[in-house]
Order: sequence, then C-alpha cells, then structure tokens
Amino acid sequence: MALFKRRRKQTTDTSGLGVSLIALRLDDGDVAPADSTVVVFNAAGHARRAAPGRVACGQGESAFCFHPGPYTVDLIPFAAAPELGLRLRFVVDAANPRVTQQRFDLYLYSETSGRLQLAGFGASVETALQAELAQGALDLPPCTSLDEWHAFRAGLNQLMYTRYGVTVDDCVPVDLGEQIDFADILKDRARRAQEAERLAAAPSITGPVHVLDEPLSRPVDEPPAPPLPPAAQRDAQALRRLFLELPAVSRELRLLHLPEGLPVFERHQALLLRLNMASLNVTTMPALAWAAPDQPLTAEDQDRRSRHTLIARDALDEAWSLLARLQLAGHEQWPPLLEEADRICANLETGLSLRRAPHAERAEPTL
Repeated sequence: MALFKRRRKQTTDTSGLGVSLIALRLDDGDVAPADSTVVVFNAAGHARRAAPGRVACGQGESAFCFHPGPYTVDLIPFAAAPELGLRLRFVVDAANPRVTQQRFDLYLYSETSGRLQLAGFGASVETALQAELAQGALDLPPCTSLDEWHAFRAGLNQLMYTRYGVTVDDCVPVDLGEQIDFADILKDRARRAQEAERLAAAPSITGPVHVLDEPLSRPVDEPPAPPLPPAAQRDAQALRRLFLELPAVSRELRLLHLPEGLPVFERHQALLLRLNMASLNVTTMPALAWAAPDQPLTAEDQDRRSRHTLIARDALDEAWSLLARLQLAGHEQWPPLLEEADRICANLETGLSLRRAPHAERAEPTL
C-alpha cells in the first residue's frame, strides 16, 4: 500500500546547507540533498547513517541531514584582544567503522535543535577555545615559535574531534581589526550580563521562550509542548546532555591506553566509578518542581536547582576537554591530568548533589 501513498510537499527548507547551515532536522518524507548525509535516531538515541534521498522514519525515530563541508569560521582566542583571530577550516568526517557511535552524531542529538547554523557552531567553538586557553590547557603565547604552534594545533585538532566530532583542515592567524568594532563587543557583553542578571532575578517568568533542544523523538504530527519557564528549560536541557553524554565520556576514558603502574590504573578505575555513579545520579534525578509528591517547590528553589544543574553541565564540558588531553598525554603527564579529573568529578558530583536538594541549606547566624 506504501506505493499508493500520496507524496506530500517538502516542508523543510534545506537552502544554505553546506554554506551557512551545517545540519538540520528533517521530517518524515522530506528529501535530503544529494551531497548530504542522513542520520536517523531511534527513541533511545542510537544513530544510523543513511544515504541521501527521501527520509523514512519509523515509530519514535527522528532524522537529521548534514553537509560535510568544508566550513570556515573566524575565532577570537582571547576576549581581551578581539582583533587577533584564527581562521579555522574544518570538515565533518565520514563514519568511523571502529566506533559504535559517531561523536558528531551524538553532538547533533544531544546539543542541537532543528538547525545547526555555522555561526552558532563557531560561537560554541570560540567559547570552548577561550576556556581552554584561560585554564592553560592550550597555550598560544605571543610571538609563537614553530614548535609552540605545532603543539597548539595538535591540542586544538584533538579538542575539535573529541568535543564536536569534526576534523580541522587548516588553522591560520588572521587580523580581524577591520571586521570588528570593540565598542560593539563591549556593549554586547554588557547586554548579555544584564540579561543573565534579569533571568536570575525573575525565575518565575513564563511565556514564549526559545526552546534550544526540544525532544527529538516527538512524532511529527504531535503538537509541540507548551513553552517551559526559563529555569525548567535550562534544567531539562542540561540534564538531557548529562544523560546522553556521561556514558559516552566514560566509554572513551575506558578505552585509553594507560601508562604502566598500579597507581595510575587504580586512579583511572576510581575515575570511571565516579562517572558511572554520576550517570546513575542523573538517571534517577527527581523532578525540578517538586520537593516531594505533595510538596511543590517555590520558583526560587526551582531556579536554584537549575543553576546547580548548569554546574554539572559545565563539568561535563570540561570532561570532554580533559579526554582530548588524555588522548595525547605522555606517561609523565598522566598524574597532573588525573588531579584535574578529580576536580572535574568533584564539581560534577557537587552540582548533582545540590540539584537533588529540595531546599537550600540555611546557615545559622554566629553570635
């Protein structure tokens, strides 16, 4: 009977794919462009890649298509010097047959909504790069020598592949002085800081909000859910990422080639155990809005809980960065990196523990 079904008109606009658009979600029956790749996710988040053409989704499935590129973005590695930039050229690689889940596929399912714009992806990469440089995980000193540049490129290449699943083709310094206005940048930073303060001061605001990561398993014909309050939206997005990505980080850490010696092995096993317990913690996390079945939480407590979820999410981002460094680390670098892993796990565990707490601890005044 499928042969006699009427083909509907394509509703998804694929223009810009491969230029300003890296990936987008397709509905059942849409046609993916000939030079793209289709990724189909089932309800559990497991992905399979398919050839371009008409998309056919089964029950509970959703689909993305992406263009491999290449793409070029300009990044500002140091926020205090926006005229000094890096021009990054990258591609999305073909599927690696040695892994069960492609990293880019996980990024699509976990962190993107309907459309992955090049500009938004570049902003995420820039934030990750600035964080790595600020923490000393990457080093890009003034008057960089050739050896220092090669070391920076190796770390950046590994970060991009581990964090996003893309491969860097080229990276060169570029003068952005004629393309940017530092005054506008400062105004934008001030505006974003004020917006963050406004949301923190008014956690009970409801109404239309931009849902960045709606559940991908929702059937096409099901109407979208009503918009969530900002605190609930932030909390749901962060918990979803933790639920999907913590097992992936643990799996990649388990596959690392360890230096010889019992101390490193024991600390590595303890790290995996802590991450597995954190993953279990996320899986059993209570609802944001309830302290108990008959005790709803105030908007203030919900906002506090959601902020602690963001602490755990930030620790997850640091864990991906740490994984990239461990994949390149020599034997002598493992002990300090494992110290870093302890700090990241402590932040992750603290954020999740405080997210569970229905009420903030009250400090008794000292006399």
